Amino acid sequence: MTFKRKLLSLAAALPAAALLTAAPADAHRRWLLPSATVLSGDSELVTVDAAASNGLFLFEHRPLGLDSLTIVGPDGQPVEPKVIGSGDYRSVFDLPLTQQGTYRIALANDGVMGFYMLNGERQRWRGSRAEIETAIPAEATEVRISENAGRTETFVTLGAPSDDALQPTQRGLEMIPVTHPNDLVTGEPAQMRFLHNGQPAANMEVEFVKGGTRYRDTPGVQTLTTDADGMVELLVEEPGYYYVEAGTQSDAADDPQIDSRRASYTAVLEFLPL
Repeated sequence: MTFKRKLLSLAAALPAAALLTAAPADAHRRWLLPSATVLSGDSELVTVDAAASNGLFLFEHRPLGLDSLTIVGPDGQPVEPKVIGSGDYRSVFDLPLTQQGTYRIALANDGVMGFYMLNGERQRWRGSRAEIETAIPAEATEVRISENAGRTETFVTLGAPSDDALQPTQRGLEMIPVTHPNDLVTGEPAQMRFLHNGQPAANMEVEFVKGGTRYRDTPGVQTLTTDADGMVELLVEEPGYYYVEAGTQSDAADDPQIDSRRASYTAVLEFLPL
């Protein structure tokens, strides 16, 4: 199939690296909120809420689906949660902690979205790359296809922190903790590194904000910028749950099937008193 696309001549002339820009933040924040992040003992259990909302961390918009939920245990192997279910505002699952170390909890989505005109009407389609050729009619015009990768995650540790679950996936936008994500305290800077498809996400804006925005006159969002190696520093004065959000978008001149790429990342981190 030959797609009729609207490609800007400027975009075609520029190298792909130069086209990487910060993607606008979604109107609703996506988050996974654990009942606790640091626990002790031989075994434990945490309950995790999954939701999208305007305020942090309020149940006032919609639940997140759990079809793409993945949990990596301290040994680097998958862990099965106990899914409680979904209501109007949140999804809930329990995570049994039976191994000592750190668990990485994530909702990871990867797919494509297409927009096109057919018989004078604008159509939208969502699916996988393998379905592009058959899902979009040959007579469609003004076809625009975007590849989208999104990751929403949090971290929980039983006993001593470990690193096996924190290894990069090399796919989409992700945060690779330099300071362990369950060893965060007030008054001490935490170092985080962002990668995009395994490469440093340089000069990218990162939003960082404390939960409880409903109870403040101003949201208090910090806008940080990664350095050339994708590094950013997080520093807080008050303990509590904090939210991290970042995104990128770029043209895909190197791919005949895709017009643009978008990647997003969100995480919930808990900072404890020093």
